[in-house]
Amino acid sequence: MLAEPKLKLLADFISQFSKEELIWVNGYLSGWIAAPATTPAEPVNASPKKLTIAYGTETGNSKKLATDFAAKAKKKGLPTKLVSLDQYKLTELPKEEYFITVISTQGDGEPPVTAQKFYDHIHNNGFKLPQLKYGVLALGDTAYPLFCKTGEDVDKQLQYLGAQRIAGLQKCDLDYEATAAQWFDKVIEQLTTSVPTETTVTAPLVAAPKPAGKQYYEGIIQTHINLTAKGSAKKIYYIELLAEGVAFLPGDSIGIVPESDALLVDQILQLASVDGNKTITWKNETATIRELLISKINISYLLEKSVKQYATVVGQEIPAAKTDLLSLLKKYPLQNPALFEQVLEGLTQNVPRIYNIASSPVAHNGEVHITVLRDVFIKEEKEHTGLCTHFLENKKQGDTVRFFIQTNKRFRLPAADKDIVMIGPGTGIAPFRSFVAERDATGASGKNWLFFSEEQFTTDFLYQTEWQSWFETDVLTKISLAFHNGIEKAPTLADKILQQGKEIFEWLQAGASLYLCGEKEPAGKAIEEALLKVFSAETGSETNGKLFFETLKNENRYSKDLY
Repeated sequence: MLAEPKLKLLADFISQFSKEELIWVNGYLSGWIAAPATTPAEPVNASPKKLTIAYGTETGNSKKLATDFAAKAKKKGLPTKLVSLDQYKLTELPKEEYFITVISTQGDGEPPVTAQKFYDHIHNNGFKLPQLKYGVLALGDTAYPLFCKTGEDVDKQLQYLGAQRIAGLQKCDLDYEATAAQWFDKVIEQLTTSVPTETTVTAPLVAAPKPAGKQYYEGIIQTHINLTAKGSAKKIYYIELLAEGVAFLPGDSIGIVPESDALLVDQILQLASVDGNKTITWKNETATIRELLISKINISYLLEKSVKQYATVVGQEIPAAKTDLLSLLKKYPLQNPALFEQVLEGLTQNVPRIYNIASSPVAHNGEVHITVLRDVFIKEEKEHTGLCTHFLENKKQGDTVRFFIQTNKRFRLPAADKDIVMIGPGTGIAPFRSFVAERDATGASGKNWLFFSEEQFTTDFLYQTEWQSWFETDVLTKISLAFHNGIEKAPTLADKILQQGKEIFEWLQAGASLYLCGEKEPAGKAIEEALLKVFSAETGSETNGKLFFETLKNENRYSKDLY
């Protein structure tokens, strides 16, 4: 019952409405009374959040992850655009609402070639991105000291430009699938929640869990021979490591961390007037200075930032060219031996060198075989040898080598009854020795076709007797060779592919898998161009040829390992 004042107020209020309006008011009040007695929620933006997923990749891992992410996001009802960073319109960045980038790190902490333009754009242009909400998934390899450096740089720079994180930077090692999926699930949860945008995009940066370290093995050298014959312009070593209990599959590689020459280290210590037996801690490693210089610290091919640090220590201007520590000490000597430890702080860790495994776990049980080209180059008019080449070249039978297995899930044999076409110029032949040895030992029924090129037939035909034996026993179905033999216009491996393109295409149409391994420049590039010409000719146009090539990649029937 209403009190008299309220009853009068209600009567005055009702007198203003018609009968029809009172009926509507009655319904409105009934609905209001029936509603739960809760505090009204603040309005939220009900429009779907627009998400862009951009990837920068060298090997294809980032693309695969980004594609999987895009599919997940679309299933959740999020309007999602998937794009490669080399195709991304940089003018779109200030207009983006939600932006996820999946990006790998190459070489000395550098971005992939496909992401270079984007990387430079966000670092070299004075703009701000206050409206952008972003997340970075970084792919890398903990074997390298600059693990996920590109992802770190992109994450830091986007924040500097005023963008807000929707998830903390996530770093992923080679076994990235589970970690990446969990991270993206959290991102999806953030974007599909009904909480207002302001509360979902300001999550603080959470340090990514530290990836598990590599498992190292000690391999005993049981064979160490030069594969090339007398008269060859090259030295290519075949090294067998006895390593019981090491698990790997054909297509995998090993990583070897080289040690610096002890005589070179002693020269450095003498020139710097430093006691090599002094124990110090360098980047969480405690050992004598001499031990660190031999086994941990890169003293042979210094990064530009290391040269800059040295210039700061000595107080001089030094050209930012790649050099070595001994040369710096000779040209720009330290004024005080105590400064040497400051120099060490600016140096980086020795980077492992990766070699394709040339052996089969079935055919060569308990062994790991590698093929090592002696890397020679000229610097300051003197011939120099690559650090790991020099390290392995001077090893002998009975010596040990420390290494880890680097899995390569993108470079795997297909089912035993499927055919394969293998293209391996030079030392790129190594994994295909593993492939064919495995198929021979397991009795696989699929056909095998090898393309190989080198300088001289008589001196540089790597693993010649094995290929001949496999060919004679029908394990190797076809072999196509290209040797220059000193002839200026001798057919290259790319020429051989063009000549036999029709048959290659027929194999692929019948379900064969295609593999390419070797140096990226110039051989790898020329071979891929030749393959595209073959596919274009056989499908009727360059557009169709590119589509066929892309289909092979999407079906995991084209795998490459270029270096």
